[in-house]
Amino acid sequence: MDQLVKVAVIYYSATGNVHRLAEAVAEGAEKAGAEVRMRKVAELAPQEVIDAKPEWRQHREQTRDIPEATTDDLDWADAVVFGTPTRYGNPASQLKQFIDTTGSMWLQGRLADKVYSAFVSAGTNHGGLESTLLALSNTFYHWGGVIVPPGYTDPVQFRLGNPYGTSHVAGAGAPGEVELNAARHQGRRVATIAAALKAGRAAATAR
Repeated sequence: MDQLVKVAVIYYSATGNVHRLAEAVAEGAEKAGAEVRMRKVAELAPQEVIDAKPEWRQHREQTRDIPEATTDDLDWADAVVFGTPTRYGNPASQLKQFIDTTGSMWLQGRLADKVYSAFVSAGTNHGGLESTLLALSNTFYHWGGVIVPPGYTDPVQFRLGNPYGTSHVAGAGAPGEVELNAARHQGRRVATIAAALKAGRAAATAR
């Protein structure tokens, strides 16, 4: 890509499924030539709740060195890809809390005209995968963002079956190669389109 594009992958993961998808999204964006920041949002659950679930506690330990997201990451990015588990058909409160800190940025127009996309994990096939992705899109509309879904733009999407964003059914175990390849494709697509927009804007400004 002629224009170096900056992609922020911002996610919440309790036991590691969304984290693994985030890694794959970041990998795809990097292979498309983007500079990538991978950031987790702050945990809100009480420690005793986390400790009661060994895989939750273990994942927190394993990812303790990953930086926490700040609004500076949104300022820095040309494109932002959000990841979350579903919570009753909506994003997890941890990710929503981060989004709710962006009011002043929105008011100043600093979130507009960036590329946005999202990916998700749920316990079952009908556990709110699409509604969670659509709920995040409501935020992107308010921000004035350019929404870039994966659609059916790669053969892997016909195996995964979700044009709204990469989706994983956690009840079937950890993400497999189909989900990870879909996430890589989504990262590549976001980076490529964000770079094209950035190059077009630069060319328009230079006229």
